[in-house]
This record gives sequence, C-alpha cells and structure tokens, in this order.
Amino acid sequence: MPIKTIITKGRVPVKIYTDDIDSGAYDQLTNISQLPIITPHIAAMPDVHQGIGATVGSVIPTKNAIIPAAVGVDIGCGMNAVRLSLNADKLPDSLKQVRLAIEAAVPVGFNMHKEDVVKRSTINTLMLGLEPIYERHPALLKMQRKPFIKWVRQLGTLGGGNHFIEICLDENQDVWIMLHSGSRGIGNNIGQYFINLAKKDMGRHLAQLPHKDLAYFTQGAEHFEDYVAAVHWAQDYAMINRREMMTLVLTVLKKVFPHFSITKEAINCHHNYVSIESHFGQQLYITRKGAIRAGEGELGIIPGSMGAKSFIVKGKGNPNAFCSCSHGAGRQMSRTAAKKRFNKNDLALQTSGVECRKDKGVVDEIPGAYKDIDKVMENQSDLVDVVHTLKQVVCVKG
Repeated sequence: MPIKTIITKGRVPVKIYTDDIDSGAYDQLTNISQLPIITPHIAAMPDVHQGIGATVGSVIPTKNAIIPAAVGVDIGCGMNAVRLSLNADKLPDSLKQVRLAIEAAVPVGFNMHKEDVVKRSTINTLMLGLEPIYERHPALLKMQRKPFIKWVRQLGTLGGGNHFIEICLDENQDVWIMLHSGSRGIGNNIGQYFINLAKKDMGRHLAQLPHKDLAYFTQGAEHFEDYVAAVHWAQDYAMINRREMMTLVLTVLKKVFPHFSITKEAINCHHNYVSIESHFGQQLYITRKGAIRAGEGELGIIPGSMGAKSFIVKGKGNPNAFCSCSHGAGRQMSRTAAKKRFNKNDLALQTSGVECRKDKGVVDEIPGAYKDIDKVMENQSDLVDVVHTLKQVVCVKG
C-alpha cells in the first residue's frame, strides 16, 4: 500500500507507511525532521513505534552527518535465515530436546562461551580493526569488563530481549533456521560511548536541538571518522556473531538429522545500522533504525512475534522508502505494559503449538504485545513481495 500518513511540521516531511502510529513515535519523528542535516525526507515503516533515541521503524537520511543515538546501542542487530533440505515429516513429535540442545550450545541473556568458539583468524582480523579505535578512545576500553575476553567469547551468543533462534516451516513444509541478534555487549558500549561524546561535542548547541538524543557528528568534525569506523566494526561483529550462532545451531541439528544440507537461500541482513548510499541524486548516510534494506530483487527477513508468522521477502526498491521495508511486526505496547496486562497462562495460549519457554520471564515478548504482522505486511505491499511464509515450531529466547 502507498504512504498513508505524512508529517509536515518539520524542515522535511516524514512519509509513513501506516496510520497506526503512537503519539511518542509521532513526536520523535517530528523532532528529528527539524534537524538541518536531514534530506530530502524521512521514511517510517508500518511497524513504526517509539524507541530510545530515535523512532524504531524509521529510515533517516543525513547529509555529511550521522546521529549516533539514531543508530542506537544494538549496532548491527539483524537477522540470519537458511533453508534446509529437511521436511516437516522428518521432525520428531516433541521438539523439546531439540530446543534444550540449542539452548545448551548457544549462550543466551548475559552469558558467554567458556572458551573461544570462533577461528583465531577471525578474532585477529576483528582485533586489527578494534585496536586503533581503542588507541584513540581509551575511555571506551575502560567501559568494558575483561574486554579482550568478553567480546571474543560473546561471538556466537544470543543476548536477551527480542533476540531469538527459531526453527520454522514454510508453505511447502520445508525447515528453516532463523535467528535474530546483534553486536552484544561491545556494540552497546560503542553506542553509549559515542552517543555521549556527540552530546559533549555539540556543547552549547545541544540546547538548540529538539531533543538532546539528536546530537550528531558532522563530517570533518574531530570524532566523525572514528565513529564511522567504530559503527562499521560493530556491524561486522554483529554479522559474524549471527554467522557463528547459525553454525552452532546447524551443528546441533546435524546430530539429530545427519543427512540434511543448506539450500542456496541464505540471508544475513542488518536492520539497525548505517550505510553510505545514493538516493535522489545525493550520497547520504542512511540510518535504518528497525528497518531492512529492500533494494530491487534483494532478499530480506521480516519476523513476526514468537507465536506469529514470519516472512522471507524480495525488495521492490521503492525510492520513497529509500529502498527499505519493516524489520518485524513492531511493538504496540511497552515491555512494562505487557507484563502488567499478560501472564504466563496468556503466553502459553498465544504460543500454542510452539516449543518455547512459557514462563513469566518472557511474558514481555508475548505475541499480544506486538502489532498484527499481517496488517504490517499489507501496509508495505509497495515495498516488498513475499517469497516464503514461515511459521515457527521452536523458539529459543534469551
């Protein structure tokens, strides 16, 4: 469907692919549209909702500048999915042991591996990129506990919140593995550090911004290139983290189903990141805060909640959306509100048929806390085509 709402209160318009937008997100988008670095407009996806620093589900084009709080602290957060040469009829009646085996292989929450699980060559390559950042910003190093152990051993780990690992079935009953995670603790540290540094660098000009979280680095400023290097390092880390997790999950499944292979459809995409792209005749920094790139023919992943459908999509390259689409269903209530409204019995009912945790620790991730994924997909028919529809049968949460 086409753009449904346009905000015209700022310097540039905000084009929104839904009319289901909360007041907090509306205000955040209005604020950011007033910045002099934004051009030519902002796009908001149909899963749009209020976020921290900037609106989740927004695509923010900036000229010669980047807003660290818009990129956020889970830098490079995104999705990985592969289709297996395995059909549903090969799965056991009970998938509990499979879920427990995945949980044993992939640390969740704040946990990390007890020893390095990635190749030393991968670690060394990452180290080479990180050392210059540490040299120029020793305060960043001091933020981290056991930094040269923790970030290495968090490679191949899930984290918490809305991060997950799922086994899904598509419309042909083929098995998929799908997972969602980002740059873990070190990405959080990099995000926090440069968000605060941007506020400090703006000094007295900070008071002139619509909100202090909209502090930005301009190209040529002292810390601009360092932030660009750090954020791209964290995005690479996140990509490797998902790849290593996928390897661990496939190793678990090989023990149960030794004769499957991975098909050619394998997707590893960010939905919380910044990249340099050309749009409307300009080279811009495009920040996708809870949105994926959906260039013409590009494959992407749009997950629903832990009891709903998910989608493998192909982008249409819509220019007004800066070749983007939604990154999921989008929350319709906060985690606090979800915990007040729902209990573990509600969770068990809404995740019926899915092998997953059904305790109060994950009630904030209940499907009822999210928007209707079917409506979200309907609202972005101008942005993507659906290639596969997935339904999870196993869900591992942090």
